[in-house]
Amino acid sequence: MYAAGRETLTVDAAVERFLRAAPLGEASRRAYRVDVEEFASWLRQRGQKVEDVDARVLAEYTSLLGAPRPGRTPRRLAPATIARKLAAVRSFLRFTLGRARVPDASLGPRRPRRLPDVPKQAEVEALLDTLEPTDPLSLRNRALVELVYSAGLRSREAVDLDLADVDFDQELVHVHGKGGKDRTVPLGEEAAHWVGRYLRDGRPALARGAEDALFVSVRGRRLDTSTLRRLVPHPHRLRHAFATHLLEGGADLRVIQELLGHSSLSTTQVYSHVDARRLRRVYDSAHPRS
Repeated sequence: MYAAGRETLTVDAAVERFLRAAPLGEASRRAYRVDVEEFASWLRQRGQKVEDVDARVLAEYTSLLGAPRPGRTPRRLAPATIARKLAAVRSFLRFTLGRARVPDASLGPRRPRRLPDVPKQAEVEALLDTLEPTDPLSLRNRALVELVYSAGLRSREAVDLDLADVDFDQELVHVHGKGGKDRTVPLGEEAAHWVGRYLRDGRPALARGAEDALFVSVRGRRLDTSTLRRLVPHPHRLRHAFATHLLEGGADLRVIQELLGHSSLSTTQVYSHVDARRLRRVYDSAHPRS
């Protein structure tokens, strides 16, 4: 912990210790650094230490995030941004002080519930049809997008896959999720077909040396998520489509939670609202008393 039985750390040292030791992905680590260092700077300006933080101090910081700054453009951060910053600060405090010292009270403004932008099945199929495989790179691209949609993968999860993570015999994909949480998802028939073709006819022409990555660049190195974003401007929409199309097909919400790797069912429940909109449209068009 921060001080019990150990030398007291400065605020900056505590921040660095958190960022090094916490089980964070690289993108999350960069985002957390900005938010936590901003909080640490605020503490230093007030002459406070990390162990001084209690519910009152955290409430004051929350108020600051949404308040105008004298002589500067009003901050007016969006509720989602404030929630993200507070989540980073709470993680830092739980790691540094212990869970019992971090207040659980809801401090940020209520966030409006935003339903995900979900492409229809025909839109997904049209996108896949544009990825006509004519060479090793285009074959890789088709296999990559097919697998992202088929398995509901995050961009980082897709490019982090190794060859050994795809089990054709069991028709499974072993996914390395956020925060070190691994999961296993089914390998769909179409995805298996295209990944198999890529491994047979595409990857050998791209691979260099002993690279274990499933998807490799023209230089034979592991892909970056930017490659997927060039193919699909908003690849997370495919993950939304995966979940919504499963729900529309009758899948249980808890099964979808497991497949997506959500730690809380409340995160997955947003898709039930999307499906409710579809059901309402069907009801309005079909029921004589609608």
